[in-house]
Amino acid sequence: MSVISASSSKEWSDKRWLWLLSPAIPAVFSLSLVAYLQTGQWWCLWFAPVFIHLIMPILDTAFGEDFSNPTEAVVEKLDKDIYYRVLVWAYVPFQLAGTVFGAWLAATHDLPWYGFIGLVLSVGAYNGVGIATAHELGHKKESLDRWLAKVTLAPTMYGHFYVEHNRGHHKRVATPEDPASSRMGESFWVFLPRTVFGSLKSAWELEKERLNRQGKSVWSIDNDNLQAWAMSVVFYGALVAWLGWGVLAFLLLQGLYGASMLEVVNYVEHYGLLRQKDKTGRYVRCEPEHSWNSNHIVGNILLYHLQRHSDHHAHPTRRYQALRHFDEAPQLPSGYAGMITVAYFPPLWFAMMDKRVARHYGGDLSRANIQPSARARLLARWHQSKSQA
Repeated sequence: MSVISASSSKEWSDKRWLWLLSPAIPAVFSLSLVAYLQTGQWWCLWFAPVFIHLIMPILDTAFGEDFSNPTEAVVEKLDKDIYYRVLVWAYVPFQLAGTVFGAWLAATHDLPWYGFIGLVLSVGAYNGVGIATAHELGHKKESLDRWLAKVTLAPTMYGHFYVEHNRGHHKRVATPEDPASSRMGESFWVFLPRTVFGSLKSAWELEKERLNRQGKSVWSIDNDNLQAWAMSVVFYGALVAWLGWGVLAFLLLQGLYGASMLEVVNYVEHYGLLRQKDKTGRYVRCEPEHSWNSNHIVGNILLYHLQRHSDHHAHPTRRYQALRHFDEAPQLPSGYAGMITVAYFPPLWFAMMDKRVARHYGGDLSRANIQPSARARLLARWHQSKSQA
């Protein structure tokens, strides 16, 4: 896994100043809410979801992909450059301020129902993108980064992601046992409840095991889940005390939407991919071939290189700016923004991605992670397609 792909021979250029766009997302989205206050135009409240689902895919297509890699010497320097850490930290206050601003707007203005929905989706969107920030922070060794990860998860009530992702998903990724790895033939709407409840159960069990080894109760103050959930309670409680109980519905709805954005990204990242078992019956180590990647420049800049997912699973503590492309990693046809939009429509998703899973495994779907209820149908279809080819 330490070998850089052949693409690293292409000329690499530092995108140092472009990374400033990452923490700018909640600030820019909040400006659209300011625009509503100034103009009274309800469509301003829809800017964030329109940007994510329409404008970002267009920008991804327009600006294309970057397959180049920094050299090993440059990777070491990038990892040590505090500038990149500060950019991740900067997202957090902008995110919290934007959420407070949106809550105030929902509680104090008589919005039409379609304006209210737009506000929910906009605030939920930058809290959903904020989970990508929490993802970057939560993998780091420094205590400040880890605490900020929990703070960033507070607006979505999804603090257990800090535990489950780091110690559950990374261990079980691309296996049927992982609630955060989607299966071929499994729609996003079937995957969503499975991953939500499965991840919650896993996070609780992981903390129980960890604390029991230390001779502590799962209800200890040292429980990372309880710490993270307490932050959500305090954050929501403070806003309710200030703005009244009416704001609670807005907070819950935007939190649910923000959490669903995380899970649709999870759905995209490992769809149908499966780690095989070795002679001892254990799953082989996670390799680049077990994650769907995208090198689309715009999405990678705005999501802290989350789309270079194979290197992340190989080196979880490696900072976003130093993540590399691997030629053997299967590539998505678009960036995450375009793919999550497609994922909401199962027939379109299956038409686009099932053939790519089959191609990745050379038509041998016995090597894929398949939804049990769809196994017979998919094996018959792709075996026949392989035979005809």
